Amino acid sequence: MKSLLRLGLITVLLLGSALGAHAAAASKLVVAFLPKSKGNAYFISCKGGAEKAAKELGVELLFDGPTDSNAAKQNEIVENWITLGVDVIAVAAENREGISTALRKAQKQGIKVVTYDADSMPDSRSFFVNQATPEGIGHALMDDAARLLKGEGEFAMITASLTAANQREWQKHIEARLKEKYPKMKLVAVRPCDDLKDKAQSEATALMSANPNLKLIMAICSPGVPGAAEAVKQAGKTGKVKVIGLGLPNENRRYVHEGVTDSVILWNTSDLGYLTIQAGVALAKDQLKKGAKEFKAGSLGTFQIQGDNILLGKPFIFNKANIDQFNF
Repeated sequence: MKSLLRLGLITVLLLGSALGAHAAAASKLVVAFLPKSKGNAYFISCKGGAEKAAKELGVELLFDGPTDSNAAKQNEIVENWITLGVDVIAVAAENREGISTALRKAQKQGIKVVTYDADSMPDSRSFFVNQATPEGIGHALMDDAARLLKGEGEFAMITASLTAANQREWQKHIEARLKEKYPKMKLVAVRPCDDLKDKAQSEATALMSANPNLKLIMAICSPGVPGAAEAVKQAGKTGKVKVIGLGLPNENRRYVHEGVTDSVILWNTSDLGYLTIQAGVALAKDQLKKGAKEFKAGSLGTFQIQGDNILLGKPFIFNKANIDQFNF
C-alpha cells in the first residue's frame, strides 16, 4: 500500500511538473520573422541577429518566407500566422501595398506588427526598423570617397538607372555633401548600368577612357561595384583608380582583398535582425510606445526614433579588415 501511495505521489508530482513546464512554454511570446525570400544570404544574415535577440529575450522565433521574391506567398504566410495567433509579426515587405491588407488584419487580431528592410503602408504596422536613411547613405559614400582622394580630384558615379527613386535620392545627398564639404572634388559623370554587372564594367571602362584624370568610381547599385572593379582590374589601373560603392560583401570580397575595391558600404544585416526582434518584443510588452524618441535594444545599445522609424544608424563599411566576418 505504501508503495502504491508513493507511486501515486510521484505521478502527481511529475504530472504537475510537466503541466508547469507546458504552461511556461505556452507563456512565451511568439515572434514571426518574415524575409522577402528565406534563401537569400542577406536575409539569412538578418535571421542570425534575430535568433540572437530571441535567445536573449527568451521568446520563440518563427522564421519563414517565400523561396524567391513572391508577394502573394508573403501574404499567405502572414494569414497562417494570424490563424496560429502569434504575438508579433516582423516583415520585410516585398510589395508595400500588397502586404498591408494582411498586416492590418493581424493588427485587428491584437498582433503587434513591425517592418524592417522594406516598409509596408504606415497604418499597417507600428514601427519601421530603418536600416539607413538616404542622407546617411549619401554622406557615407561621399565621405569615404573624400577620404580616399584626400579631398581633391575627379570621380564618376555608376547608378542602376537615372530614374530609380531610391538612387536618385542617394545621388541628391551625395551631391549636396560634395558641394558642402569638398570643393576640390569634381563629379565628372553619372552613368546607368541597368543593374547589370557586365554593363557596369563597360561603362566604367568608357569612363576611364573619357576621363584620363579620373581617380575614383563610386557605384551606388550592388552589381555596379564588382563591375567597376573588374573594369579597373582589366585596365591595369588597380590603385590608380579607386572603387567604392553600395554592395554585398560576398560579391566584392575578392576585389577588396586584391586591393581593387577599397570598401563597400551597406549596413550590418545581423544588427538589423537583432534590432527588429528587440523592437517587436518591446512593443508586445508595452515597453515601446508611439511617440518614443529612442529605444534601448539589448546589447546593441540605444537607437534614435524619428517619427515611427527606428534608425539602425550609420551605414556599415566593409573593408579588408572585416569583410571576411560576413557571409551574404
